[in-house]
Amino acid sequence: MAGALQYLESQRDAQPELADWYNALADLYQRKLWHQLTVKLEQFVALAVVQAGDVLIQLYHNFIMEFETKINLLKLAHFAGVISRQYSEKEAAISYLEGIIEKLLATKELRIEEPILYVKMQIAAFYLEKGSQKECKKLLEEGKSMLDSMTDVDPTVHANYYWISSQYHKSRQEFAEFYKSALLYLAYTSVESLSAPFRLDLAFDLSLSALLGDNIYNFGELLAHPIINILIGTKVEWLYHIIQAFNSGNLIHYQELCQIHNAELSAQPALLQNERKLLEKINILCLMEIIFSRPSEDRTIPLSIIAEQTKLSIEDVEYLLMKALSVHLIEGIIDQVEGTVYVSWVQPRVLGIPQIKSLHDRLDGWVQKVRTTLSTVEAETPDLLGS
Repeated sequence: MAGALQYLESQRDAQPELADWYNALADLYQRKLWHQLTVKLEQFVALAVVQAGDVLIQLYHNFIMEFETKINLLKLAHFAGVISRQYSEKEAAISYLEGIIEKLLATKELRIEEPILYVKMQIAAFYLEKGSQKECKKLLEEGKSMLDSMTDVDPTVHANYYWISSQYHKSRQEFAEFYKSALLYLAYTSVESLSAPFRLDLAFDLSLSALLGDNIYNFGELLAHPIINILIGTKVEWLYHIIQAFNSGNLIHYQELCQIHNAELSAQPALLQNERKLLEKINILCLMEIIFSRPSEDRTIPLSIIAEQTKLSIEDVEYLLMKALSVHLIEGIIDQVEGTVYVSWVQPRVLGIPQIKSLHDRLDGWVQKVRTTLSTVEAETPDLLGS
């Protein structure tokens, strides 16, 4: 205890501006108020002034080590993640984190899997930064198995896993997998807790991956999340409007946006390389919007109507329908002789406000039909009874 207190005293003298912080840490440590000390440490390590140099590394070795197994072990894992970022060499950071795992295992506490998984994901992040994708993937697979075997998992553990998973897929340009992992990360993370630059980068990456990801045809979940609104009022607001155009299957609006924002689109190699894929995707979404807008009793659609709205030839419309059938967006039968398609089922979607309004209007129409039928039956009832 004496060594830890001496260290705090020396730091207080060396950094007078942090004297109150060091005094508070010393007081709580002497009184063995581990929970309160943990809370104070969380606040302290978040200070910008201690993020530079090796301040936190020294704090760990000279102070936190004295009581690290007495505090909440998941909080210790959180501290370790922050401290590891001060190591200039990634190998040194990995070695430090592996040492933390050994100490966690030695405690033989219950629910030790949570802090261990958290630290393992920090190690996976360093491997990814080193370019060791194989090692990162191995730890992610281990982490998935651990998560699946655990119950009542702390949200920070989930968030940490899905964030590292998203970054792994991003490094491999696996757009659909990144999209799913990043949305799951946001399911366990408050948008307000993220810095403004981080939120903007994440909103941009999510939007790009939604456009470019294979078999992603439902943008409603992304548009319903507050992260997408971060794009509004920024230099990349054009991407928000493109997502809206895709969600509504509005091919004409998409083409207009491409002309207006040609320079911005040209600055994104991934979008340029997948131009044909994007056109196919919005044509499929246009098809789904055509189907959705029709009454349920009128599901036989002439191919000429689809061709007119998608600006495709009949042959290309048939290919589009086969693509939609193959990825299970719709179920139905194409009649090439009659030049029609009968659609028996459409994949459920997260609806936007305009689509919900359309559904509301159709329900109103259905209610009116039911009332008319009821009135007819009531009017005919006396005659039926009389006969």
